[in-house]
Amino acid sequence: MHARADDTTAPNWPDDIFATLQRFDVRQVPYVPDAGHSKLIQRVLASSTMRGIALTTEEEGVALLAGAWAGGQRGVLLMQSSGVGNCINMLSLIPILRFPFLTLVTMRGEWGEFNPWQVPMGSTTQGVFELSGVQVLRASDAAEVPAVLEAAAAQAYNALTPTAVLLSQRLIGAKVFTK
Repeated sequence: MHARADDTTAPNWPDDIFATLQRFDVRQVPYVPDAGHSKLIQRVLASSTMRGIALTTEEEGVALLAGAWAGGQRGVLLMQSSGVGNCINMLSLIPILRFPFLTLVTMRGEWGEFNPWQVPMGSTTQGVFELSGVQVLRASDAAEVPAVLEAAAAQAYNALTPTAVLLSQRLIGAKVFTK
């Protein structure tokens, strides 16, 4: 399985995300392994200032961000849209504990999706976040990633506005299976 993007050049938007996270002094990066986030996860794991934390399920990341904040550190949760449904109950912690919440979500179930199981959650991800009190921003092409991430990090960390950035399937590339 690999990602098929419209552009054949190597994506540099993960590097833009990494640079923004560094500027906002993000220290903890919980993630569920995901091909769409793979380059960013590699950058985090190689960093001396960030700690990548592999999760077994996405909702653990919400609690981890609360704990990071209680310990004086900022974090960002990396996940795929199919994992958002796993987080619904844990998202209720955010308004109760008032901690900065930023998540970057690689989308499935949209642009060129081959797997019908990805479509239901992919089509409801934004609504789930909004009903849970999380503001949603979206990046659909590489050129808009830096500005979207800058705005999202500012509102999450400075204004304590829970924020999700949806990285569209068109941006990350539709997955395809090959023999």
